[in-house]
Amino acid sequence: MSLTSKDIVPLTRARAKLTELVDEVHTEGSEKIITKNGESCAALIDAERLDHYHRLEREHIQLTLLEEVLRGLDDLDAGRTLSLAKLKSRHGR
Repeated sequence: MSLTSKDIVPLTRARAKLTELVDEVHTEGSEKIITKNGESCAALIDAERLDHYHRLEREHIQLTLLEEVLRGLDDLDAGRTLSLAKLKSRHGR
């Protein structure tokens, strides 16, 4: 969903109309960008959508970790390994 000019709300208006903005976000599924001194500073989104974003972020992290594991296994198969002593000497520990 794309934002329109009505989705950008100055903080002073957000304070005065918070209940209405929350109802609009919840019922219509819209998102609001709150601005302070003309710059975006916060967003108002439905709680279910926020939960969805957090799940997507966790899934992305898990996929990234799995890709790193696969790369490590490929390195192991190809013989690209270091001894513990060599690793410690490279990193000064």
